[in-house]
Amino acid sequence: MKILLVLTLGVTLFSQGYCNTLDSCEGRCGYGTDPGFTCQCNSACERFKDCCYDYTSVCKGSAASCAGRCGESYNSQNKCHCNSKCSQHNNCCSDYGDLCGGAPPPPTTDISDADIRAISEVLYALDSNKATASELTIDPQALVPNSQTSSKNDLSPRRLFTFLDEQALFSKPTYASFVALMDNYRRVTGQAEDFTPQQLAEQDTFLRESMSNTELGRELFAFLFTKGRYSSEDEFLYDLKMMWFGLYSRYNKKMDSSGFEHIFAGEIKGGKVSGFHNWIQFYLLEKQGLLNYYSHSFNGPWASFPDVLGMQFMWDGYYKQVGSAIIGCSPEFDLAMYSLCYIARPGKKCRLSLGGKQLVIQTYTWDNSSYGNGKKYIGSAFPATP
Repeated sequence: MKILLVLTLGVTLFSQGYCNTLDSCEGRCGYGTDPGFTCQCNSACERFKDCCYDYTSVCKGSAASCAGRCGESYNSQNKCHCNSKCSQHNNCCSDYGDLCGGAPPPPTTDISDADIRAISEVLYALDSNKATASELTIDPQALVPNSQTSSKNDLSPRRLFTFLDEQALFSKPTYASFVALMDNYRRVTGQAEDFTPQQLAEQDTFLRESMSNTELGRELFAFLFTKGRYSSEDEFLYDLKMMWFGLYSRYNKKMDSSGFEHIFAGEIKGGKVSGFHNWIQFYLLEKQGLLNYYSHSFNGPWASFPDVLGMQFMWDGYYKQVGSAIIGCSPEFDLAMYSLCYIARPGKKCRLSLGGKQLVIQTYTWDNSSYGNGKKYIGSAFPATP
């Protein structure tokens, strides 16, 4: 009778999209995939039909709460934690103070220029996925003064990117999830974006891989947590999803744009390139023969990657007078730097320190619409070049 009951339970759960196993999600809720178990306890399991039988009750209802979890052992798969050391590591669940008697998340405090310089140096050091000199080679060629950036003269006969080890870089989860997003957009403003369920899932995957599954992303969250900007990782990721991927209208009242599309993928508005501040997208389009590099008007002081260039180029017949980008950094570094500056200095210049050298990021808010309780979407963000 007992064997029959177990088999019946397994078949019922499997028919509902759960894995036919009695492995449990207790202590395993989180983003990572655990090959040591026959079922999974992360948000992707619903899509791949391999959730454990108790995923809904254990993870979806309590993953971000300390209810029933006070004093539990540390588990890296959990989104937030409920033990005596979570305050020290800035990864407590938001209700840890109320339910477990520990210290609540810190109050909101100012983020000083010194804070920004310090955390940007930390993130710079943590960018373990950046390109190395053996993985990426560029050929900047013609350097032009600012007075000539509008001339539309092709002064560089060769491509900017002469070599990229795609096998080494694009196989990394953050690169792979970023590249998957690049073909999801209609580049001309005035054409409404319409995402498939798969494309929406790709947005979540990129945020998870870049912010939750990298030390760099977790460090950014820890910093913003200590400054009282977010009380939990879930809140942090949700806000990033809205500020970066939330749609708004740049033209003709169509939901045609987002901060991510504008900055990373690039847009066409008024007969010219708008936004477009990412080196990977530049490389992909140049490789396809859709982008022609003309010259550069700024080359940053860094002798290794990441570096900064202010570039002139033609994208399939549309011109960009100065398209600045951080060259050779990982996708998570790009996202982290722009997010840090937008959260700390929205609509202003944000002064970072990378390897002891200053990089200024200019951000702009989108003021025509908002999300949540009056929060503003990202309008633009880019390296400010002299």
